[in-house]
Amino acid sequence: MIRNEQLGFRLKHNRSLQLGHLVERMTRNLGAKYLTGAVFLDMTKTFDTVWIDGLLFKLMLQNFPSYLVHTVSMYLQSRTFEASFQTATSSRRGVLAEVAQEGVITPVLFSLYVNDIPSPSYHVEFALYANDTAIIATFRKPTLLVSYL
Repeated sequence: MIRNEQLGFRLKHNRSLQLGHLVERMTRNLGAKYLTGAVFLDMTKTFDTVWIDGLLFKLMLQNFPSYLVHTVSMYLQSRTFEASFQTATSSRRGVLAEVAQEGVITPVLFSLYVNDIPSPSYHVEFALYANDTAIIATFRKPTLLVSYL
Protein backbone atom coordinates (compact mmCIF):
# COMPACT_ATOMS: atom_id res chain seq x y z
CA MET A 1 0.00 0.00 0.00
CA ILE A 2 2.92 2.35 0.67
CA ARG A 3 5.21 3.21 -2.25
CA ASN A 4 8.75 1.85 -2.08
CA GLU A 5 10.11 5.41 -2.17
CA GLN A 6 8.13 6.31 0.97
CA LEU A 7 10.30 5.88 4.05
CA GLY A 8 7.89 7.68 6.35
CA PHE A 9 5.25 5.65 8.20
CA ARG A 10 7.63 2.67 8.39
CA LEU A 11 9.24 1.23 11.50
CA LYS A 12 12.92 2.04 12.07
CA HIS A 13 13.02 4.68 9.32
CA ASN A 14 13.63 8.38 9.86
CA ARG A 15 14.45 11.55 7.98
CA SER A 16 18.20 10.97 8.47
CA LEU A 17 18.00 7.71 6.56
CA GLN A 18 16.25 9.41 3.64
CA LEU A 19 18.79 12.26 3.74
CA GLY A 20 21.60 9.69 3.73
CA HIS A 21 20.15 8.14 0.55
CA LEU A 22 20.09 11.57 -1.09
CA VAL A 23 23.68 12.41 -0.09
CA GLU A 24 24.86 8.97 -1.28
CA ARG A 25 23.19 9.46 -4.65
CA MET A 26 24.68 12.94 -5.09
CA THR A 27 28.16 11.69 -4.15
CA ARG A 28 27.91 8.76 -6.58
CA ASN A 29 26.73 11.08 -9.37
CA LEU A 30 29.51 13.57 -8.68
CA GLY A 31 32.12 10.80 -9.01
CA ALA A 32 30.56 9.70 -12.32
CA LYS A 33 30.55 13.31 -13.61
CA TYR A 34 26.72 13.53 -13.59
CA LEU A 35 24.73 16.53 -12.48
CA THR A 36 22.07 16.14 -9.81
CA GLY A 37 19.12 18.46 -9.41
CA ALA A 38 16.26 18.29 -6.95
CA VAL A 39 12.92 19.88 -6.20
CA PHE A 40 11.77 19.70 -2.59
CA LEU A 41 8.08 19.85 -1.77
CA ASP A 42 6.48 20.13 1.65
CA MET A 43 3.04 18.62 1.24
CA THR A 44 1.83 19.46 4.77
CA LYS A 45 -1.12 21.42 3.41
CA THR A 46 -2.19 18.39 1.35
CA PHE A 47 -4.21 17.26 4.35
CA ASP A 48 -6.18 20.51 4.22
CA THR A 49 -7.32 19.94 0.64
CA VAL A 50 -7.95 16.19 0.41
CA TRP A 51 -11.03 15.54 -1.69
CA ILE A 52 -12.85 13.18 0.66
CA ASP A 53 -15.11 11.59 -1.97
CA GLY A 54 -12.06 11.00 -4.17
CA LEU A 55 -10.21 9.36 -1.28
CA LEU A 56 -13.19 7.09 -0.57
CA PHE A 57 -13.31 6.20 -4.27
CA LYS A 58 -9.63 5.22 -4.15
CA LEU A 59 -10.39 2.97 -1.17
CA MET A 60 -13.09 1.23 -3.19
CA LEU A 61 -10.75 0.87 -6.20
CA GLN A 62 -8.22 -0.83 -3.91
CA ASN A 63 -10.94 -3.36 -2.96
CA PHE A 64 -11.08 -2.36 0.69
CA PRO A 65 -13.97 -4.10 2.45
CA SER A 66 -17.15 -2.01 2.37
CA TYR A 67 -17.32 -1.87 6.18
CA LEU A 68 -13.86 -0.20 6.25
CA VAL A 69 -14.82 2.28 3.53
CA HIS A 70 -17.98 3.09 5.51
CA THR A 71 -16.01 3.50 8.75
CA VAL A 72 -13.48 5.82 7.09
CA SER A 73 -16.35 7.71 5.46
CA MET A 74 -18.00 8.29 8.82
CA TYR A 75 -14.67 9.34 10.32
CA LEU A 76 -14.01 11.88 7.55
CA GLN A 77 -17.49 13.15 6.77
CA SER A 78 -19.00 13.48 10.23
CA ARG A 79 -16.62 16.24 11.34
CA THR A 80 -17.84 19.80 11.77
CA PHE A 81 -16.39 23.19 12.59
CA GLU A 82 -17.51 26.60 13.78
CA ALA A 83 -15.74 29.93 14.03
CA SER A 84 -15.79 32.26 17.02
CA PHE A 85 -14.75 35.87 17.38
CA GLN A 86 -15.17 37.70 20.66
CA THR A 87 -18.81 36.93 21.62
CA ALA A 88 -20.09 35.83 18.20
CA THR A 89 -20.08 32.21 16.99
CA SER A 90 -20.93 31.03 13.49
CA SER A 91 -23.30 28.20 12.72
CA ARG A 92 -21.81 24.69 12.72
CA ARG A 93 -20.80 23.45 9.25
CA GLY A 94 -19.46 20.23 7.79
CA VAL A 95 -15.82 19.80 6.73
CA LEU A 96 -15.75 19.12 2.97
CA ALA A 97 -12.06 18.67 2.21
CA GLU A 98 -9.65 17.87 5.00
CA VAL A 99 -8.15 14.89 6.79
CA ALA A 100 -7.37 15.38 10.48
CA GLN A 101 -3.57 15.42 10.73
CA GLU A 102 -3.46 14.01 14.22
CA GLY A 103 -5.50 10.88 13.47
CA VAL A 104 -4.00 7.41 13.92
CA ILE A 105 -5.22 6.40 10.45
CA THR A 106 -3.93 9.59 8.80
CA PRO A 107 -0.62 8.10 7.51
CA VAL A 108 -2.51 5.31 5.73
CA LEU A 109 -5.02 7.74 4.23
CA PHE A 110 -2.25 10.09 3.12
CA SER A 111 -0.32 7.23 1.50
CA LEU A 112 -3.42 6.07 -0.34
CA TYR A 113 -4.19 9.58 -1.50
CA VAL A 114 -0.75 10.19 -3.03
CA ASN A 115 0.13 6.60 -3.93
CA ASP A 116 -0.92 7.00 -7.56
CA ILE A 117 1.61 9.72 -8.33
CA PRO A 118 3.05 8.64 -11.70
CA SER A 119 6.28 6.68 -11.44
CA PRO A 120 9.34 8.70 -12.35
CA SER A 121 11.26 8.22 -15.60
CA TYR A 122 14.68 6.64 -15.95
CA HIS A 123 16.65 9.74 -14.90
CA VAL A 124 14.29 10.77 -12.09
CA GLU A 125 13.49 9.29 -8.70
CA PHE A 126 11.40 10.21 -5.69
CA ALA A 127 12.55 10.44 -2.10
CA LEU A 128 9.48 10.52 0.12
CA TYR A 129 9.31 10.86 3.87
CA ALA A 130 5.80 11.30 5.24
CA ASN A 131 4.59 14.56 3.68
CA ASP A 132 8.03 15.70 2.46
CA THR A 133 8.76 14.94 -1.17
CA ALA A 134 11.99 15.30 -3.12
CA ILE A 135 12.11 14.83 -6.88
CA ILE A 136 15.68 14.08 -7.89
CA ALA A 137 17.01 14.07 -11.45
CA THR A 138 20.38 13.02 -12.81
CA PHE A 139 21.88 13.80 -16.20
CA ARG A 140 25.08 15.11 -17.78
CA LYS A 141 23.52 18.12 -19.57
CA PRO A 142 22.00 20.91 -17.45
CA THR A 143 19.24 21.69 -19.96
CA LEU A 144 17.97 18.08 -19.94
CA LEU A 145 18.35 17.89 -16.17
CA VAL A 146 16.04 20.88 -15.79
CA SER A 147 13.52 19.44 -18.25
CA TYR A 148 13.43 16.15 -16.29
CA LEU A 149 12.65 18.06 -13.11
